[in-house]
Amino acid sequence: MPPTSRHGTIHRIGEHATITFERRLPYPIAAVWAAITDPSQRQLWFGKTALEPRVGGMIEMTADGPPAPPEMRKMTGRIRVWDPPHVFEHEWKQTVVGDTVVRYELTEDGEATILRFTHLGLKASHAEGYIPGQHAYLDRLEAHLGGAGLPVWTERYAEVKSAYV
Repeated sequence: MPPTSRHGTIHRIGEHATITFERRLPYPIAAVWAAITDPSQRQLWFGKTALEPRVGGMIEMTADGPPAPPEMRKMTGRIRVWDPPHVFEHEWKQTVVGDTVVRYELTEDGEATILRFTHLGLKASHAEGYIPGQHAYLDRLEAHLGGAGLPVWTERYAEVKSAYV
C-alpha cells in the first residue's frame, strides 16, 4: 500500500486477520512518537492511557469514542517492543476481541514520518468492525498532531465504514 493511502487493509489468513495502515504524517518523528507513547498526549486523541515505557512494562487504555461501557473499551497488556522513536509494540488484551498485538513503526521521511500501524491476531469478523474505528483514531491522531479540532469518533467511524464493507 502506498504511504499516501488513508485507508487500511485487512489481511485474512483463515479465521484470523491483521489490520494494517500506512500513513505519511507531515510531522517530525519525535512529535509522532510522543503522540503515540506519552499518556497525556495519547489521552487527547485515543483515551485514558497509563504505560511503563520499557519492554515488559504494563499498558492500560480505555478508548474514548465507541458507544460501549468502559469495561468493554478497556485494553491491557505488556509492552513487547520499546525502541524510541521507531517501534512501539504492545499486547492488546480486551474482553471483546481477546488477546491481540498492536504495533506502531515510525520511519523518518524528510521532515515527515511514515507511520505503519498493525493490529495482529484478530478474528476476521472483529477486524471488519475494528478497521473503521482504527481509521477514525488515526484521523484523530493526525488532527492532534496538527493542532486541529479532533473529529468525533462516532461520526468519523460512520463516514469511513462504507469504504471497508
